[in-house]
Amino acid sequence: MRGMIKGASVVAAVMLAIGATTGGALAADGIKVGVLLPLTGSQAKFGEIEKRSYEMAAAEINAKGGVNGKKIELLFEDDTGKPDVGRSGVEKLISREKVPVITGGYSSSVTAAAAPVAQQFKVPFVICTGSADDVTEKGYDYVFRVNPPASEYPNAVKSFLHEVGKDVKTIALLYENSAFGQSSSKSFEADAVALGLKIVVKEGYQAGAIDFKPILTKVKAANPDMIYMVSYVMDASLLMRQSKELRINPKMFVGGGAGFTLPEFAKSAGDASDGVYSATLWVDTLPFPGAKEYASNFRKKYGSETEYHGAEAYAAMYVVADALKRAKSITPRDVRDALVKTDLKTAFGPVKFISYGKKTQQNKLDTYLVQWQKGNLEAVWPKSVATKKYIYPTPHWDKRK
Repeated sequence: MRGMIKGASVVAAVMLAIGATTGGALAADGIKVGVLLPLTGSQAKFGEIEKRSYEMAAAEINAKGGVNGKKIELLFEDDTGKPDVGRSGVEKLISREKVPVITGGYSSSVTAAAAPVAQQFKVPFVICTGSADDVTEKGYDYVFRVNPPASEYPNAVKSFLHEVGKDVKTIALLYENSAFGQSSSKSFEADAVALGLKIVVKEGYQAGAIDFKPILTKVKAANPDMIYMVSYVMDASLLMRQSKELRINPKMFVGGGAGFTLPEFAKSAGDASDGVYSATLWVDTLPFPGAKEYASNFRKKYGSETEYHGAEAYAAMYVVADALKRAKSITPRDVRDALVKTDLKTAFGPVKFISYGKKTQQNKLDTYLVQWQKGNLEAVWPKSVATKKYIYPTPHWDKRK
């Protein structure tokens, strides 16, 4: 009961602050935009690449006149990868900073906790990454998502299996026990069944595990044709290093996005990353306006590679700026109304918020398959976007040069 009273008090205070003024959204020469990201903690690498991408996009927009002459001022809130911290961060951005719009949202668990806060206080939240399907299945009218939902990540994987990996008959499914991991694994399991594939091992694990060998020993005994993993970067790296140690030799190692596309994955996994496939939402060779330029500019500015997480953030910033420019006024309601009418070509792909199935205000995009080859992440499927031909089946560890 005390918790309910305390929570109600916080809500009342926030609502009072919002009702009192919207003037806080407009500084003397700028417009505040709230950004929720994991800047510390186990997901900080993702937060870093997205923060840099938001900053790049905002700098480009401001250099071209900003939002109708007003510069964008980014206010970052560190969610530390924890749902309760993310929720508090959104409340702070709304009550104290009085932002007219919030963007960001990396992990699904944090995004799922933050979205209802934005909805309750009627401040638009433009999600760039949090992908658990149910985030856009609540009927929220102030929540928008630029990236595809988790269930659509494996679409290119399914196409590849149908056309190339026809000899894959059995699968081991390993996933982190998080909102993203559970949502992704559940949907991929359904996809596998639809393809006539047999799940011979299905194991969830807690993030940050230091020994996957008990799970991987089960996988080796089952001898699956394919191992599909839904993991963040450090877990992804360790899974592959220990798979090499145990000499597990499926026809394919496949990551469900997340940690398998980051440059840190290849650095941490070393040569154990070679040949690993991953679902992805973007590659810089796609024919989207500004895609190559974004990747090139990121590389020049930071001396490192970007990938789909960065592209999502970069595009989300442009989506927010576009809505702010078209809004009748810089108020949450008018910004929300402008977002509903979004129809924008971005470096990440076209963005248009639609409703389909159970989802509302969800952008719909194609997905792709990439593969690590000699330390480089190459697009391999579909053929129309390939930068290198796929290596299939994956060579046995003992036969690699």
